[in-house]
Amino acid sequence: MKYLNTKIQLIFVAFAVLISCGKPAEHITVTPELFHESVNKVTNIMIHDIFSPPVASRVYAYPNIAAYEILAQNSSEFQSLNGKLNEFTPIPTPADLKEVNLELAALIAHMEISKKLIFSEDRMAVLQDSLYAQWETVNEVEYNKSKTYALNVVKHIKGWMDKDNYNQTRTMPKFTVDTDDPSRWQPTPPSYMDGIEPHWNKIRPFLLDSAAQFKPERHPEFSLEKGSKFYEELMEVYNVSQDITKRGDKTEEIEIAQFWDCNPFVSVTRGHFMFATKKISPGAHWIGITQIASKKANSNVAQTVNAYTKTSIAIADAFISCWDEKFRSNLIRPETLINQNIDPDWLPILQTPPFPEYTSGHSVASGSASVMLTELFGDNFNFDDDVEVPFGLPVRSFKSFYAASAEAAISRLYGGIHYRAAIDNGLDQGKKVGHFVVEKLKDTK
Repeated sequence: MKYLNTKIQLIFVAFAVLISCGKPAEHITVTPELFHESVNKVTNIMIHDIFSPPVASRVYAYPNIAAYEILAQNSSEFQSLNGKLNEFTPIPTPADLKEVNLELAALIAHMEISKKLIFSEDRMAVLQDSLYAQWETVNEVEYNKSKTYALNVVKHIKGWMDKDNYNQTRTMPKFTVDTDDPSRWQPTPPSYMDGIEPHWNKIRPFLLDSAAQFKPERHPEFSLEKGSKFYEELMEVYNVSQDITKRGDKTEEIEIAQFWDCNPFVSVTRGHFMFATKKISPGAHWIGITQIASKKANSNVAQTVNAYTKTSIAIADAFISCWDEKFRSNLIRPETLINQNIDPDWLPILQTPPFPEYTSGHSVASGSASVMLTELFGDNFNFDDDVEVPFGLPVRSFKSFYAASAEAAISRLYGGIHYRAAIDNGLDQGKKVGHFVVEKLKDTK
């Protein structure tokens, strides 16, 4: 009887094993929230590592493109960017699409490319290791095949990325300040940093024909003669600042200036010590708005990645266009001229960032991003912008992306860091870049 019971138990065990072997493994689910988490991780690392606005725009673009291209392979809604992006060639395709979870591969590729573009790789690895361990437990076969494919795509994207001249610009000479010409940019207090990324116009654009494709209208001719257009714009910066500060530190203009500050290089002096207060870049703010819009629109994974990708391309090309003009015109900042000629004790409400004045980088990036987001989500898309809440600033609400970009642009006047021409012409320059990017990518939707 004991032998019979043992035999029956063995039969039941064998049956259970057969049942479990026949049960299909659970599918690994990737949600839009996981992509938001990956993008947010990149943003937080860039804040920690202190990336300049142009470099930050590059860090966003390549990981998004990698994810987008993977998803586009089996999408009826979105088409590959092959043939659109400059010098871009098709990514590898898996031997069997059915064996690869494309959403999973896209997310893995996003994280892997991101890790190659930041300094603090260990911070990205924390997120990766946590997710990889989880996915391996859910479905080891699906995870391994998807990861293997993702890494093949990463290798391809990295090969393309490494040819955009970024590495070459790391070894180019720093910007030389022309102290003999009073119209030329000079380093500004308190840290008097060198001009940031003077060779950014040599970076390969994503879609633009060249960095100089959308050269803005020339700024008013430099002149300190009273009555000249340039002098009027200089005095406007000074007078607006004086008026704002007289009305106290709680004015609407100060709130707007602080909300759109987005200066990763703000330096604070305490006695003999100087340290940086870390903030997001202008591009990061608009990537945050992209996330807000995607969530409000209840976008699925592919739609979310599409929004991130096309907005980040618009922002990246905007910075290439803007920096091309900045170091060509090489115009002096209001702070320098006001201190030299009007009021030696004057300070702008915002700290002046370390690069030439014309055109306004935030205006150009905001103009370009607003055009792309309007194309993706529609005009009159109202939203509550809480991107700056982690930095102690309140939510601001906007009726449209264009309204947000207009406020971002005028914030530079309120902050005392740009003349009117840099703001207005910069916004126009950015919108031209944005419309060009939209047209180039129209048949990829």
